[in-house]
Amino acid sequence: MSTKSTKKAFISVFNKEGIVDFAKKLQQCHGYELISTGGTYDRLKENGIQVKEISEITGFRELIHGKVKSLHPKIHAGILVNRSLQDEVEELKQNNIDYIDMVVVDLYPEEIDIGGVTLLRAASKNYAYVTPVYSSKLYEKILDELDQNNGETTFELRKQLAKETFQYTAWYDSNIADRLFEQELLPERLVVGLEKVKDLRYGENPHQAAAIYKKNSQVDYEVLQGKELSHNNMVDITSAVNIISEFVDVPAACIIKHNNPCGVAVGDNINDAYFRAFGCDPISAFGGIIGLNGTVTEEIAKQAAQVFLEVIVAPEFSEEALEILSAKKNLRLVKLITSLTDFKNVQSYAIKDLPFGTLVQSVDNAEISRDNFNIATVCKPSQENIEDMVFAWKVAKHVSSNAIVVAKGLKTLGIGTGQTSRIASMEIALKQACEETKGAVIASDGFFPAIDNIHAAAHARIAGIIQPGGSIKDKDVIAESEKYSIAMVMTGIRHFKH
Repeated sequence: MSTKSTKKAFISVFNKEGIVDFAKKLQQCHGYELISTGGTYDRLKENGIQVKEISEITGFRELIHGKVKSLHPKIHAGILVNRSLQDEVEELKQNNIDYIDMVVVDLYPEEIDIGGVTLLRAASKNYAYVTPVYSSKLYEKILDELDQNNGETTFELRKQLAKETFQYTAWYDSNIADRLFEQELLPERLVVGLEKVKDLRYGENPHQAAAIYKKNSQVDYEVLQGKELSHNNMVDITSAVNIISEFVDVPAACIIKHNNPCGVAVGDNINDAYFRAFGCDPISAFGGIIGLNGTVTEEIAKQAAQVFLEVIVAPEFSEEALEILSAKKNLRLVKLITSLTDFKNVQSYAIKDLPFGTLVQSVDNAEISRDNFNIATVCKPSQENIEDMVFAWKVAKHVSSNAIVVAKGLKTLGIGTGQTSRIASMEIALKQACEETKGAVIASDGFFPAIDNIHAAAHARIAGIIQPGGSIKDKDVIAESEKYSIAMVMTGIRHFKH
């Protein structure tokens, strides 16, 4: 029995990588007796390792196609026994049950694992005596620990592994819940299963720690060259792809700076879209992130190579573009593998963790078209105005509130973002647009609370405004628009972005 000097390890793993060498060293270097099941037992046996099949311990063969094999008192009592309590120790002796000192188990990735989760939780609960090993990534660490401590693991290591194991099983269970109940947006209990991909150099600022985690459903991408992506890069890349995914049926480009667009345009082809977008605000584009919904061409690469940029993200890069941009060693090139259509459906909810509680909401995927908005003024917009309004509205959706977007010819002319008053955002956007505002349109993410915005638009000779409506002063705002022959469209949809 393990109440003598012989230690026992229960081993049953889905991922067989490294298990033979690990088991050999446990046995040959540290004197462990091994217990195993199914495919793991076969793998160890065929490699000349002495191992007991679980039925030798339990007296039962595996049942219902192997679904029940480790759920047995002779296994779990050996794991859970408190070895400092004499009555528990005596109870094991009376029932001829041995201690189990190590549990080496991982979980089926595509099925609902019952026995594995139970074994790991039992081992973790009794970390005072038992070592839980939930991943092949831990084998080297465990063996080093045994080498340094005369074949024993330390209490500190077992406690740390127990913590990691409970995190692992909680993550596993949350992924099962997501798969089974993915249609339920706001369930009674929400568990988000995240697995760390890697640590980042820092967060938004150098004094903040940061890491990137993944969940079951996420965007697939490849970094083709450049420095490691930072926290801020990931945020900005997301903003860029959010915008270009609004225009899946036409070539589109955007430039993002500090999580807001400084230029967005569509064009006859991707080159045209890019140069139009870049021309919106070349100064702010310095140090920015370029997003394209088409292939990065040689022409785009030649221009981009002359500017300091952080990232270019696109579905494809031509060979010529890659060769040109390879000279910019620090420039990150990100190939978006997930389609732009699928991108919009990857995220089902948005989470904001606050000291007061965690806010969860559905993603803002509301859309409008020229067929489903309300023209509130007698003055009607032209066909070109309508197209510009829809374009500007899609951009405003991704600009921090208060947001004002001035656009003409399917290109942004000025963007006012993040101001505490809407008239301030309006003034910034119109100032950026300079002398190009005649006949342009304005999109506002929220309603106009006063007619001062209309006065500013009229002074700039704006042709049309698209906004949600819903203010107690809507009638005044509409009347003022009529006074200056500005067509006004109300969507009934607000796009606040805080």
